[in-house]
Amino acid sequence: MASPPRMHLSGVALDAPDARALADFYRRLLGWSVEQDEPDWVKLRSPDGGAGLSFQTEPNHVPPNWPAGPGDQQMSMHLDIEVDDLDVAGAHAVAAGATLATFQPQPDVRVYLDPAGHPFCLFLPGA
Repeated sequence: MASPPRMHLSGVALDAPDARALADFYRRLLGWSVEQDEPDWVKLRSPDGGAGLSFQTEPNHVPPNWPAGPGDQQMSMHLDIEVDDLDVAGAHAVAAGATLATFQPQPDVRVYLDPAGHPFCLFLPGA
């Protein structure tokens, strides 16, 4: 079998009703800097390098339901963010504009919703 061509994941993009507003939330949450800022597209870059996080304005964005039931808008992806302290990181996330999800599937993982309704998880190392 031939080797695949060189590929490098440069980022993940999230749709939102307002790309700049959601990018600003994640900038506050993660402490990342803005690398690209266009009217309907914003890209954040980690100070450690690696894949970036982008936001695209989608006027018809429908937030997923967490957890989704039959007929609900399904979550197609989520972000996993490793933290040292769930309580401290959770308080920071709420102060940045996140909402703690009602359903929490595991004691060592906390699910939050960003301002556009995308779920993201805070978790401890080894969880």
